[in-house]
Amino acid sequence: MGRQREDEEPAMASGRPLRRDAELNRRRILRAGREVFAARGLQATLNDVAHHAGLGVGTVYRKFPDKQALAQAVFGEELDEIAAMAQEARAGRDAFAALADFLERALARAAHNRGLRELMRHGTVEGAGLARARREITSHCEQLVARARTQGSLRDGVTEADLAPIAAMIDAVMSLPAEHPSEAWRRYLAIILDGLRTRPHQAPLPGPGDAP
Repeated sequence: MGRQREDEEPAMASGRPLRRDAELNRRRILRAGREVFAARGLQATLNDVAHHAGLGVGTVYRKFPDKQALAQAVFGEELDEIAAMAQEARAGRDAFAALADFLERALARAAHNRGLRELMRHGTVEGAGLARARREITSHCEQLVARARTQGSLRDGVTEADLAPIAAMIDAVMSLPAEHPSEAWRRYLAIILDGLRTRPHQAPLPGPGDAP
């Protein structure tokens, strides 16, 4: 019997082993996609992913017809995990501390994931799963901001709409040449978080002032 090619999925008499093997290949491709997009960004190709996974490109194309489909699956998982982190943060008693911890944990993922930062910056990958996860993250953050405001620990005038620009500012620090994202961005996040805390005799924030 000849040796099976890398890009062939074995045909079995029973459908169950075939389905199991196909699912294993799918998980292998998703894992490789995560690693490749994290390292190279969204310009990475399906060929790059197939090579990294040690699979034939035909197997990758059978699971994901184009890079957009793979990116939707990969970043859908990423955003689902971030949404779970935001939901977990809501269990904290101190809402400001919980919000700060969530921002640090979420941005720590982005610091070492070029593709995730590009997704946050440009939004070039879309899909129902990503949109749902974004809504969940936004909803959890809205609850944290509302609780922090009620607890009196969040500066007047700060709203959930400020979080995306804050993430964009930290992304800009991560993208600076000759910086070390694992260290430098944390310094600037700490400065920003300190500015979000309630202090005596704080001047009103400029801007639309759309806090409820």
